[in-house]
Amino acid sequence: MRDLLVVGGGPAGASTAAWAARLGLDALLVERERFPREKACAEYLSPEAARDLDALGVLESIESSGAARLTGMRIISDDGGDVTGRFPACRGVRPYRPYGLALPRSRLDTIVLGAARRAGAAVLEGAAVERLLVEDGMVAGVALRSGDRRWEERSRVVVGADGLHSLVAKRLGLARQGGPRRLALVAHLADVTGMSDCGEMFVRRGRYVGLAPIGGGLVNAAAVVPADEAREIARDPEAYLRAELAAVPELRRRAAAARLARGVMVAGPFARSTRRAVADGALLVGDAADFFDPFTGEGIFAALRGGRLAAEAIAGALARGPATRAALRPYRAARRRAFLGKWAFERIAALSATRPALMRRFTRRLARRPAVADTWVGVAGDYVSPVALLAPRAVAALIL
Repeated sequence: MRDLLVVGGGPAGASTAAWAARLGLDALLVERERFPREKACAEYLSPEAARDLDALGVLESIESSGAARLTGMRIISDDGGDVTGRFPACRGVRPYRPYGLALPRSRLDTIVLGAARRAGAAVLEGAAVERLLVEDGMVAGVALRSGDRRWEERSRVVVGADGLHSLVAKRLGLARQGGPRRLALVAHLADVTGMSDCGEMFVRRGRYVGLAPIGGGLVNAAAVVPADEAREIARDPEAYLRAELAAVPELRRRAAAARLARGVMVAGPFARSTRRAVADGALLVGDAADFFDPFTGEGIFAALRGGRLAAEAIAGALARGPATRAALRPYRAARRRAFLGKWAFERIAALSATRPALMRRFTRRLARRPAVADTWVGVAGDYVSPVALLAPRAVAALIL
């Protein structure tokens, strides 16, 4: 019997397996697809994510793979209001790297999964989980399928790192629906004009479009829209995405000659969460535990950091005995310490982003106070505490 079995080979699962192996645990990671594989994602890593990538020993490989460096974020409201915050400019705080990174998930995930292998974790690709094994109320492993072969793998802990629609979370009865329900259409575009070293967010009522260079002359274009437009999207995803770009006056010009370098992928709906992240013999990490709206670009950082927290909690629990829900409780506490402030920030930002009156006020006022804009971007970049937004200067910038 293994110490732990990780379901999912993305950044959350690979980080968990890598740190678990480093802590001396016998870890197996199973992934239903084979890498490299594409993923519908904004493909952005915040400046603080570099700390986790460096600790895993892959930061240099990612940077040398052609990742684009982003030095800030630009937000444009529906009336043309425009504000830019810069990562290196936040006074009194130095990020681990003065820039974020952006690169295709096909490259990022393959590199991070390699870190798990080098750490000593076993990795099995092309194997799908059919069900959880439960004995005496404890999760005790999984039943797997690969082609015509079916077999069981037993472990002391099962980690659900299988994303937004986590099978592990569903089988544990932990998944629940929330709101607002949104879908994302994501493509790689070539020949978008006017790109800089900043990511860009164009917001309007009920939706927004994000652009970010990802290296090699390509741009990640992501449109986040209401989920009730799913049927229209299904008829022609490319036409729908191009219509979303054309609906923004600035992008109508800049993306007029853009061509698809990778087809449109659709992800969502995003309105889901979990009742809790631990169960007897199991825990959840990454999007399986909590989904972060793409507006703040939080997902990959939370996956990497959450994987380390999960591995440390599992190692501590197994050192004391069975990995019961109570024994895994330190993981819940560690996640709250690491992410509670950002959970609140992310939800406020994501809800405000699609309300024109709020975003017009935000962009107008922060454009006159660049230092406060830098603070907001620093919070989004994970290296400034959200508490900084409660400082008198930051509050006054929005109300005066």
